[in-house]
Amino acid sequence: MKLLLISNSTNAGEPYLQYPMPRIGEFLHGVREAVFVPYAAVTFSYAEYEKKVAARFAELGIRLRSVHRASDPQRMIREAEALCVGGGNTFALTRKMQEQKLLGTILRKLKAGTPYVGWSAGSNVCCPTICTTNDMPIVEPESFKAIGAVKFQINPHYLDANPEGHAGETREQRILEYIEANPRRWVVGLREGCMLRCEAGRLELIGPRPMRIFKKGIAPYEVHAGDDLSFLL
Repeated sequence: MKLLLISNSTNAGEPYLQYPMPRIGEFLHGVREAVFVPYAAVTFSYAEYEKKVAARFAELGIRLRSVHRASDPQRMIREAEALCVGGGNTFALTRKMQEQKLLGTILRKLKAGTPYVGWSAGSNVCCPTICTTNDMPIVEPESFKAIGAVKFQINPHYLDANPEGHAGETREQRILEYIEANPRRWVVGLREGCMLRCEAGRLELIGPRPMRIFKKGIAPYEVHAGDDLSFLL
């Protein structure tokens, strides 16, 4: 499969999608048109989301078409030259994709080699489930099952800090709860400004910060750009 899974769309103080754009352009080299899934949008419309992302993709010479405009969303996915799934609320995204039966359609496209770019919630839905999202379950999907394009779970926007005055669980503690309940699953804490590229059977960490690895029975540890990540595949 050919996947670019990005932790976050925007670094603090930067314009929208600025830091990943060079990598997206490189990844989608030769692509003329991409199909966009905007269903993670909640407080703004799908049309607004489409317009925002389309403006950035136009800089790469790529036309963007949103699946929310299609009378047959599955067909639009099947005919896509590339797929792009944006961030927002993972539960809203998953429910809508399940309602339109897009998960299996997308997985078949990815297995056929269609490139996929996702950020935040769009990265979460490439995992077996959405159980390691940071989002509040504002709506109820049919299940937590996601596309399953990768075998591991991603926690995007991974944070190490425990803010002063906060007495609740840290992000690491929440992930440790997950692997206790799901001992066969690897989880990666993907920090902001970083992304994972999967292509030709190789998984690569891209970005200036290390990625944290979690697995039941193994002490959490860090991997860096250039390290061997084949164990996750």
